[in-house]
Amino acid sequence: MTTEQIILFALFGMVFALLLWGRFRYDLVAFSALLVGVVLGVIPTADAFSGFGHPATIIVALVLVVSAGLVRSGAVFLITRTLVDPSRSLGKHISFIGGIGAVLSAFMNNVAALALLMPVDIQAAKKAGRAAGRSLMPLSFCTILGGMITLIGTPPNIIVASFREEKIGESFKMFDFAPVGAVVALAGIIFVATLGRRLIPHAAKDGALSQAREAAQNYVAELKIPEGSKLIGQRLFETDEAAEQNDVAVIGLVRGGKRRYGLQRNTKLEAEDTLVVEALPEALDEFRAALSLQFTGKDEEEQLGLLSDGLAIVEAVVPENARIAGKTAKRIGLAWRQRTILLGISREGKQIQKEVRKTEVRPGDILLMITPEDQQATVTEWLGVLPLADRGLVVTDSTKIWLAIGLFGAAVLMATLGIVYLPVALGLVVVGYVLTGILPISDIYNHIEWPVVVLLGSMIPLGAALDAAGGTALIANSLLSLGTDWPAWALLTLLMIVTMTLSDVLNNTATAIVAAPVGVQMAESLGVSPDPFLMVVAVAASCAFLTPIGHKNNTLILGPGGYSFSDYWRMGLPLEILVVALSIPAIMVFWPF
Repeated sequence: MTTEQIILFALFGMVFALLLWGRFRYDLVAFSALLVGVVLGVIPTADAFSGFGHPATIIVALVLVVSAGLVRSGAVFLITRTLVDPSRSLGKHISFIGGIGAVLSAFMNNVAALALLMPVDIQAAKKAGRAAGRSLMPLSFCTILGGMITLIGTPPNIIVASFREEKIGESFKMFDFAPVGAVVALAGIIFVATLGRRLIPHAAKDGALSQAREAAQNYVAELKIPEGSKLIGQRLFETDEAAEQNDVAVIGLVRGGKRRYGLQRNTKLEAEDTLVVEALPEALDEFRAALSLQFTGKDEEEQLGLLSDGLAIVEAVVPENARIAGKTAKRIGLAWRQRTILLGISREGKQIQKEVRKTEVRPGDILLMITPEDQQATVTEWLGVLPLADRGLVVTDSTKIWLAIGLFGAAVLMATLGIVYLPVALGLVVVGYVLTGILPISDIYNHIEWPVVVLLGSMIPLGAALDAAGGTALIANSLLSLGTDWPAWALLTLLMIVTMTLSDVLNNTATAIVAAPVGVQMAESLGVSPDPFLMVVAVAASCAFLTPIGHKNNTLILGPGGYSFSDYWRMGLPLEILVVALSIPAIMVFWPF
């Protein structure tokens, strides 16, 4: 190997190791590797930031904005409300909601599709009297499968298409992925709705939600400020230090027998005021003793209703890019910035109740919060979390549903027919949504998932440098040497298994950036068309079903479904085997050598 190849392989090794470790965000890891590559001279300075203007990066960003417009117009809500019926049997319910998720994921970001359908699925489970964990994993897998059907369904497809354009001068069209992707997606949905759902461990349940809710209600009590108390004249927020020390949350104030609206943090305390607090019994008594407060009732665990008098309880799941992910409620100032108290955290079906506000929040956690009743949407949006209540969607104007669908459909048609370049077509949709009032211009940049943009913009120059240095040829030749004298279909299978394995533990975008040029190099070495190899990479990079970290959708359902890390492979492994068994013959039929 040359010195340049050694440096680049070392950089990719560092990126993969740090992504597996998970201590640092993937965008920071990728951007740091890009800068190191430029400093070491393996990436030309002129090409350092070329990835940020790459068509793949632009398309991913625009798809996210278009998805937001379709949601805000009410188009997606119309589909889900019309077709989802909680009275169906579990198998039929998974078939219907999984089919909806797959179709939505084909035309919008699959994480957004799951975020829209997850509250609907949880609500349907409640109405049907079954655990949400029995249907959330099938729904997640269906939304992942649906992304394989179109060019814009998932970032790996976009990356693979861009590599094809660079190599042979022509990108894949919008529905070139459909013959293979639709076959695999349909078979996958049938599998998870019939046999697959039976492989989910019985431990998967929604206890993470119900138990956390009950725990909050069990230990909400009133503590009265007596005459002569040192608290008289202080503001309510000045009790925060004592509350933090004793792991107590002050969630309200009662004066003159009436519960005052909201959290009243700036209100000056008076004698006979009553603090509404939440805590475990032992912590509650320690807090009472520390501030010389009195119980108002005879029972030391007298309960109050949480949902009355201007307060609401909110349950939300934490995605990877949430503001609170990797931080504590205290660090981001949740209480004083948003007048919101974090009551509990559910992690993989287990409750965290001690030092909750000092506990670092992880992606996949469920947060149980008390917030002012009229600020629920503001708080969840500020935190970047996804509410689990089936609360409906924000609709700007229901009369614009068909306008939103029409603009998007026209863009897809023009891009498919080659009339307009896909990034330009999607850009025109965004402009149309803004001009027609479907999507406020102030919201556009809020809907772009910037960590993914940074990841793509950083990894594309790294991948190009590895290819130019002969690194991808080295990998391809190594794979070919493993399959010496193997038939072409066996080499395709080998590439698929290697790519799929990487995608199960790494970000699928990073996997596609590395695997796509390897596939092209293998095709060139064999003297055959690169199309079947690129299709294998597209399918394999999208199929991450073995772990909760392989795909963001799997991370999102971790807490709400009450799953553990090892639960995914039980249904995911046979699904991946099914994908390999079906996709290889389909690729050879639709994309021959």
